[in-house]
Amino acid sequence: MTFFPSPELLVIPAYRNKGYDFTITSSTAYDQAWSFGRTIFSNISRIVDEMFNNYLSRPNVRQPILTQFCDGKNVTCPNWMSQWGSKYLGDQGYSAIEILRYYYGSNMYINSAEEISGIPASWPGTNLSIGSTGSKVRQMQEQLAVISRSYPAIPAIAADGIYGERTREAVEAFQRVFDLPVTGVVDFATWYKISQIYVGVSRIAELV
Repeated sequence: MTFFPSPELLVIPAYRNKGYDFTITSSTAYDQAWSFGRTIFSNISRIVDEMFNNYLSRPNVRQPILTQFCDGKNVTCPNWMSQWGSKYLGDQGYSAIEILRYYYGSNMYINSAEEISGIPASWPGTNLSIGSTGSKVRQMQEQLAVISRSYPAIPAIAADGIYGERTREAVEAFQRVFDLPVTGVVDFATWYKISQIYVGVSRIAELV
């Protein structure tokens, strides 16, 4: 999911008219809107895919940490992270955690969620490729096998837990169908795309 400003959402009574109890302003002082189908930069999309299971925490604080930011030019918010301010820090070599701590203090940490709601199985933490074996390979093969019933361009494979040539071919076909880099390797983005499509086709099958 990629978020970016959407000018047509600056005035939105539509959300409340549809029964929602919120308004999206698309001002960086408050929130930002996501518009399906709008042009996005591929590198931003890739970065979002890589970090969407990350969250911020402080020691001895149970609830998730909310970070807010302004663009720093059109809208300024004292003591908040700013879009352009963080960009300038990045230009100076600051890492993501260093930028966050610059604004929010030294006891801020970036964590990764072990499980993600709605996803059958979380990414194993390392890429799957020729020679990989185990339960994560089997889970991925099982999901691809189900997907192949709805997408005939993806060859059917056996879920044997062994990443061989046939599995690589199926992964490449999946990546080709869903506009991913065709590498034959199940990386973070490919794993979660397989999970997303698997959940979608499974739910469709349940409705039939």
